[in-house]
Amino acid sequence: MTKKIKINMGQKYWNEAKKIIPGGTMLFSKNPDLYLPKKWPAYFLKAKNVHIWDLEGKKYIDLATMGVGTNILGYANSEVNAEVIKTIKKSNISTLNSVEEIKLTKLLLKINPWAQMIRYTKTGGEANLVALRAARSSSKNYKVAFCGYHGWHDWYLSANLENSNNLNTHLLPNVNTIGIPKKFKNQSFGFKFNDIKEFKKIVQKNKLAAVIMEVSRLKETKKKFLKEIRKITKKKNISLIYDECTSGFRETFGGLFKKYGITPDIVVYGKSIANGYPLCAIVGKKNIMKNLEKSFVSSTFWTDRVGYAAAIKTLNIMKREKTWLKLKRKGLIIKNLWKKYAKKYNLDITIQGLDALPTFVFNYDNHLELKTYITQEFLKKNILTSNTIYLSAYHSNKIIKKYEKILNTVFKKISEFRKNKIEISSKLESPVCLGGLRSNK
Repeated sequence: MTKKIKINMGQKYWNEAKKIIPGGTMLFSKNPDLYLPKKWPAYFLKAKNVHIWDLEGKKYIDLATMGVGTNILGYANSEVNAEVIKTIKKSNISTLNSVEEIKLTKLLLKINPWAQMIRYTKTGGEANLVALRAARSSSKNYKVAFCGYHGWHDWYLSANLENSNNLNTHLLPNVNTIGIPKKFKNQSFGFKFNDIKEFKKIVQKNKLAAVIMEVSRLKETKKKFLKEIRKITKKKNISLIYDECTSGFRETFGGLFKKYGITPDIVVYGKSIANGYPLCAIVGKKNIMKNLEKSFVSSTFWTDRVGYAAAIKTLNIMKREKTWLKLKRKGLIIKNLWKKYAKKYNLDITIQGLDALPTFVFNYDNHLELKTYITQEFLKKNILTSNTIYLSAYHSNKIIKKYEKILNTVFKKISEFRKNKIEISSKLESPVCLGGLRSNK
């Protein structure tokens, strides 16, 4: 590539950030090199509904991750923000507790009548850790079996101490275990979705305190698989935890587990529960959650009033507007567009993910190059997107129509490149993007 790349203001800040912030960003999923190295806007000035303005004032439609799944109601939702501003004016935190904690707890327990107690955190990783602490405090055992992505904490990454490939289908290939005590080896064991034989082997060889899993991720989970896990965990008195940080409130009013009709001992909510304001909830049965009183689990900013106020308003809006139905419907439209144009232009793709969180991969060795090209071409039309879309209830039909028009053009070009044996790399105006989380793509 001989053409000199013009660096935008966001990329200038990104280059600076990498020198003074380890990893450049607080969240791996916001690394601009996952999208379009040297070209992605990287930083934002403001955001509203489904639009983002970069540091130079350019306006984009967000058909990427909508705050990595946090903003189901769109950015800066007027009703939620009004509630937050009202709360801030009365102080977000003080020496005393906020009554909003109790109000939100009652609301979530109404949504989950099988549960009796709730604790809160600010992030999904620590919420999963609290859920595990509750389970371990209720058991004589400490080992954990897991399925899916559950954050960055030692208990999870330690699975790679035994074999550096153990997290390949859950997180990223060959995740480094530097900084994790070797004594954590053989304490956490991963199993694959719909592989009940692998799960049973883990249970037979180890005395488990908990099983923590996403209900579904890239592929549809078989109900029989979930039922069998629930049956085994009940029989062996193992706490079953559903991590719904990503999937919660996207396809049902609550968790994805409601779709299957299989109830866990604990469910963890995060991301969208407060429409972008930091809050996660650990909702569980009293006989397990009560044991947190024996263990020390405490944090100053868990008492921050803003998250509770935002969550109460967010949940009420979701219920009023039945947002989960909108997300699912729009996600199915997106999936059908991918299917339609892949067939039209004879492209081999695999469509995956929840209907509300659609994703696809090219079944070619140069998938990352093709993914980079898609992002590049959409960015020229002021649309932020890739091969995965986190939908908001406020993505309009007009926006989806605009997306379809560009998708048609981009898939057609890719098809022509392949037909004429033109290397896609010759059409890239930036380096190839990094591989992302979970799908290894």
